[in-house]
Amino acid sequence: MKYFNNNFYVEKKSLKSLTTKYGTPLYCYSYKKLKDNIDKFKDIFKQISPLICFSVKSNSNVSLLKEMKKNGLGADVVSKGELYAALKAGINKNKIVFSGVGKTMEELEYAINKNILLINSESLSEVLTIEKIANKRKKLVNIGLRLNPNTDAKTLKQISTGKSENKFGVDKQTFIKIINTMKKSKFIKIKCLSVHIGSQILSYKPYKQMLSVLDKLLNSINYKFEYIDLGGGMGIKYDLNSKVLNYKKYSDEVKKFKEKHNCKIIFEPGRSIIGNVAVLASKIIYLKHNKQKIFVILDAAMNDLIRPALYNAKHRIIPSVRNNSKSKKVLEFVGPICESTDKFLVQKTFQNIKEEDIMILCDTGAYGYSLSSNYNLRLKPAEILVKGNNVINIRKREKLSDII
Repeated sequence: MKYFNNNFYVEKKSLKSLTTKYGTPLYCYSYKKLKDNIDKFKDIFKQISPLICFSVKSNSNVSLLKEMKKNGLGADVVSKGELYAALKAGINKNKIVFSGVGKTMEELEYAINKNILLINSESLSEVLTIEKIANKRKKLVNIGLRLNPNTDAKTLKQISTGKSENKFGVDKQTFIKIINTMKKSKFIKIKCLSVHIGSQILSYKPYKQMLSVLDKLLNSINYKFEYIDLGGGMGIKYDLNSKVLNYKKYSDEVKKFKEKHNCKIIFEPGRSIIGNVAVLASKIIYLKHNKQKIFVILDAAMNDLIRPALYNAKHRIIPSVRNNSKSKKVLEFVGPICESTDKFLVQKTFQNIKEEDIMILCDTGAYGYSLSSNYNLRLKPAEILVKGNNVINIRKREKLSDII
């Protein structure tokens, strides 16, 4: 995705031509970028040979999940719906792990019936519930147990999941208690130690600390895990000036850990695979001037992309067609929803723009459409996948009849 003759292109298609045909707001994905990201991730960790389970929560479009399957990836799911989507996409059941703190009886029964690789449990109550279902069916169920390592991921507090104050996983004492309690179970086999410390992590140091916690735990207990699920959380560069995760150092640390403990590593990447694969195209509805700035009112809103409102996340905004002019006023890009938090970005420097121009919100492949809603009874946008000169409509734009 880049400019050519001042026009922004997604592979061989200009964004302007795409929005003319498919309308706005519009999520546009690049197949080449997706393939490159998957290949890069595999190459970085090739010395570890991990099972890569794509985090479906980051993007649950079945067409994109099919591409993950074609490239040999599994799936990390957190609901019956996500598990259904992964299976519908053809992902191998032996490459699916089911995570999450609040799986219902219905969800657990569904997962057990589908014979997926692992159910990553997060409490003694959940483990006992799984045992009850397994006992009823007279079958052995393989599970993981999630440890809360009390590790600060140095990320936004809303997406930090590995500290003792967070709801995820169990502490060391409870972990050991569950292991010892279930050793004699005829229906539960704890095959995996699971951990996930947060999202959008840009330093390898929290991961190094996490591995140190796991190492000490494994050295202190007489129990062999077949799998160690290290979760995901690898961040991407939303800001061109931000640092990037040192994957080599992280990979080296994991390699040492794996060799010491002789286990199969599982990763659950989401954002690092799909985040920079898409842009959200949006049309300027109105330009609203005051003394200090210009409100650029887009047809995309917080219901299409809630991350800025939810986390104060920043997505770069660029024009679909560049020019050499410069706006004399500060621009504030906002949506049309009746909330003051429905705003995307303030730009102190930008080119001159006009109503009906197409703007591009960058790096929206992860937690974009998957977090979208029908707030204000607004319709969800279309999603397209661009492969060279070909365009596939992978999700049609909603109609009122779809939701009312």
